[in-house]
Amino acid sequence: MKILVTGAAGFIGSRCAEMLAERGDEVVGIDNINDYYSPELKFYRLRRAGIEADASLRMGHRTVSTKWANYTFLRLDIEDKGALDMLFDQVKFDKIIHLAAQAGVRYSIENPYAYMHSNWIGFLNILECCRNFNVEHLVYASSSSVYGMNSKVPFSEDDVVISPVSLYAASKKSNELMAHAYCKLYGIACTGLRYFTVYGPAGRPDMAPMLFARAISGGKPIKVFNNGDMMRDFTYIDDIANGTIMVLDKTPDGTGTANGLPYKVYNIGLGSPVSLTDFIAEIETNLGRKAEKILLPMQPGDVSRTWADTTKLETEIGYKPKVALHEGIKNFIEWFKHYENINL
Repeated sequence: MKILVTGAAGFIGSRCAEMLAERGDEVVGIDNINDYYSPELKFYRLRRAGIEADASLRMGHRTVSTKWANYTFLRLDIEDKGALDMLFDQVKFDKIIHLAAQAGVRYSIENPYAYMHSNWIGFLNILECCRNFNVEHLVYASSSSVYGMNSKVPFSEDDVVISPVSLYAASKKSNELMAHAYCKLYGIACTGLRYFTVYGPAGRPDMAPMLFARAISGGKPIKVFNNGDMMRDFTYIDDIANGTIMVLDKTPDGTGTANGLPYKVYNIGLGSPVSLTDFIAEIETNLGRKAEKILLPMQPGDVSRTWADTTKLETEIGYKPKVALHEGIKNFIEWFKHYENINL
């Protein structure tokens, strides 16, 4: 199959592209490599996949992986409709994993317009390309943040999600609505994945695992919000990427849906929340250092707990995460010890 992975220099996108290339698909990855966090980590992920990339990588340049000849990367922005049209016309993609987006809950409070451009306009461009170039299946990133102020746990896809607490969450819920409209209007098969907290090697430096590891290893205090009373459905990156590809492989046909449309939304996570205190303890154990904690109140736009009900994904797709927290943190810290000097 010919598969496009957007956000291919990102945490989840890079791992999905690697797994697809390794199994033999014809993969094209795109990413604008913005500076929301250090581009050096994004270049590192690309180099890990055989894409010789650094700050000199110019927009629109096509690079073939030295590791997999069937993997090609282009620096391209999903807001550039003309460039996207040209790429879709050239390659004729069968399926898409769309992960490119402006990430970050707290950042959406400081820079709301970044979300309008990437998460709305960029996603609309992807939907239009799916419509105009007969893409078989679009898998796109939603987020557990859409559950907002829901008090019922675990979070189920059947829950009403009308109470977002950040613009980021609102943008992700809007993506689900936009995809549903295009599915209804044009018959495009769409699957949204509500990702829960993902961690592992080469993870985002603005997320808690990397922030904690850097601070603890450097003897600096860590900020612990809501006075440590937090629960997160931490899920290892390989389980997330594998689950995403399993979803990609099963194009919905309308069977089992209330309205007969080829449209699905799934939670994807571990399905077993962990307290932030226990998560920090695992990092401390693997680093061999104790953390100095600064207890703080809840941050605006944040929620105290997330917990994925993954029954639907397990039943319909066969998804079953394999990596327990103890193993996952061990793998992450082993990577961190070797690569902590990357310019994050």
